[in-house]
Amino acid sequence: MIVVTRSGVSDAEIDRIRERIEQLGLRTHISRGEHRTIIGCIGDEALLAEASLLTLPGVESVTPVMKPYKLAAREFVAEPSLVRVGAHGGAVVGGNRLSVIAGPCSVEGREMLRETAVSVKASGAGMLRGGAYKPRSSPYAFQGLGVAALEMLAAVRAETGLPIVTEVMDTRQVEEISGYADMLQIGARNMQNFSLLSEVGSVQRPVLLKRGLSGTIKELLMAAEYIMARGNRDVILCERGIRTYETMTRNTLDIAAIPVLKRETHLPVIVDPSHAGGRADLVAPLSFAAIAAGADGLIVEVHPCPSDALSDGDQSLTLTAFEALMRDLQPFAKAVGRELSGPAPSGIAAA
Repeated sequence: MIVVTRSGVSDAEIDRIRERIEQLGLRTHISRGEHRTIIGCIGDEALLAEASLLTLPGVESVTPVMKPYKLAAREFVAEPSLVRVGAHGGAVVGGNRLSVIAGPCSVEGREMLRETAVSVKASGAGMLRGGAYKPRSSPYAFQGLGVAALEMLAAVRAETGLPIVTEVMDTRQVEEISGYADMLQIGARNMQNFSLLSEVGSVQRPVLLKRGLSGTIKELLMAAEYIMARGNRDVILCERGIRTYETMTRNTLDIAAIPVLKRETHLPVIVDPSHAGGRADLVAPLSFAAIAAGADGLIVEVHPCPSDALSDGDQSLTLTAFEALMRDLQPFAKAVGRELSGPAPSGIAAA
């Protein structure tokens, strides 16, 4: 149930509306817009059937929410959500400025990580990605450097100022990784790991939630609901391609999912063109399409020497290719009325 207040509603009136709803055994969530305040009712809506909420001072309308996801629903808040990442919230996902997260699939060493971070920051990236623990299809493939990689990420963050994003694979890793990372990533294979979703919902770290290989849009939003229901409202959704019968690409980028999600939810939506295409030459065109379709940003795999990468080298951009991508994205951002940080002027080093 969504309760929309009248313009100019007082704090006292909002408190009385909340008290009435909570007396009936439901929880409330407040979202304040410029002209209206929305009060979301969480729980059994049948309990509100005889509550006569429209008679309460300050109430303009009462609308049932029939969708299975409540906290993630677009109707639940007054305006699209912004997710702030980093110690001082310096990186923001959502709003007018597009966000780009860039870095290697896996952290392979301190120097390669630093080289990548300095370069992608100079090109306009606002966050650094890097895997410490890697879920690989083969048990014999590189599984990541673990804690050593987390320490390298933290050291490079201290040097460059870039907030770091890394994947958590297991409930037993959440506390450890939260001690290092600015944002926790839930990978595609764990989109419906409900124990893990609940665990990251209980920590105060933004969560980047990737759509599962065969997950529907509804299932993605229900996964976000698991996180939000535990109190963590800082969730970013990621479309990274789904598994279809097509074999010419690693996955099939569901470009229609972007406008559908923007209609259905207030949460920011970004796209992973690297995993969607599986080839470096597809990253740019898929990125252009994502921005044109309304995505709030991108997460891109970048490596100083992709041919030597221990994982996902085929889909990783070189440092030079990433710089070119950021330049080429500018007209697409402008066309949809968004802003994108571009490469720093020649001769200016990334701090």
